[in-house]
Amino acid sequence: MAMPRIREVRAYVVRGGGADYHDQGGQHWIDDHIATPMARYPEYRASRQKFGLNVLGTLVVEIEAEDGTVGFATTTAGEPGAYIVEKHLARFVEGAPVTSIEKIWDQMYSSTLFYGRKGLVVNCLSAVDLALYDLLGKIRQEPVYALLGGPVQDELVFYATGARPDLAEKLGFIGGKLPLQHGPAEGPEGMRANLDKLASMRERVSEDFFLSWDCWMSLDLDYATRLARDSAEFGLKWIEEPLPPDDYWGYAELRRRVPTGTWVSTGEHEWTRFGFRLLLEMGCADMIQPDVNWCGGITELTKIAALADAHGVPVVPHGSSVYSYHFVITRRNSPFSEFLMMHPQASEIVPMFHPLLLDEPVPEGGRLRLPETPGFGVRLNPECDLHRPYTH
Repeated sequence: MAMPRIREVRAYVVRGGGADYHDQGGQHWIDDHIATPMARYPEYRASRQKFGLNVLGTLVVEIEAEDGTVGFATTTAGEPGAYIVEKHLARFVEGAPVTSIEKIWDQMYSSTLFYGRKGLVVNCLSAVDLALYDLLGKIRQEPVYALLGGPVQDELVFYATGARPDLAEKLGFIGGKLPLQHGPAEGPEGMRANLDKLASMRERVSEDFFLSWDCWMSLDLDYATRLARDSAEFGLKWIEEPLPPDDYWGYAELRRRVPTGTWVSTGEHEWTRFGFRLLLEMGCADMIQPDVNWCGGITELTKIAALADAHGVPVVPHGSSVYSYHFVITRRNSPFSEFLMMHPQASEIVPMFHPLLLDEPVPEGGRLRLPETPGFGVRLNPECDLHRPYTH
């Protein structure tokens, strides 16, 4: 079968949920007094949206082949990301064979080194990479996981991230990750409130259901050490992203300090194999959590996972719905998956990227069998108001 070339790249912006899942309305647990690096300033403590967590919105990248087949993917990048895709990255995609994914990735990354390397630019690169996989899967009439070598497990097993792990256990999840609500700026009272919350949840769930902390870059080394040690009596499985992502030395030291049996994890806000190489070679984490919509797409996540496997460190990608699922099911080094409870009260299972994606699968009883639908198996919701701010 002759492979078509790529005709056009298009970048759209949409608000309200989607890949920018922090872009929610009021009374949502994901924005309710969660510890952040900005919590040292009282005026930005109660809400992450107050300091601008939701300002970007969702970027949607569509890639159309000469035969009319369209692949797409999403990330968090909004209008700045649309500009980068349309005005810079598109030149490396259009006219190329749909199978030239590795070459396109290298050209996008190399050409943006002078202003990219991490953050927003690599988010954009990730969306293009994922859209290419979606396109190739549709042309070959295969799911993306088949392009990656096929599944090594029959189904995915999930833990839940949200404010109510006790309800998550009733829904079949194997563990729950709580958002830490109080950081160093709130003193001993905040620490006691954190531990009281963990103790309460420990009483509500079974002994086999694990609990973890999601600290979202909000702590310093001493506070993180105290939190991990004082949480150990409640069977804490891991403390996640407690320090700023560039503090590799702090993570290495924290891992030496935490009680035996408690993991240190990070990587949600790390980019490319080069950042993860530092985490792994410096012994910063017992588990890494790259986000495939941000870290460089599947092309780069494959390299990151190989590095981690060589170091004996499991890879459990951060969120990202189907984009993670198709990768995880092909890996022995990914023992379970994360599911973000996007219901406002974390009491029901709703699709993570709702309302943007149609046919987005969700776990039942904490487990999920991926369908054989070509590509990533999802469609854009035509009722969402996609805006194309730039063309080329």
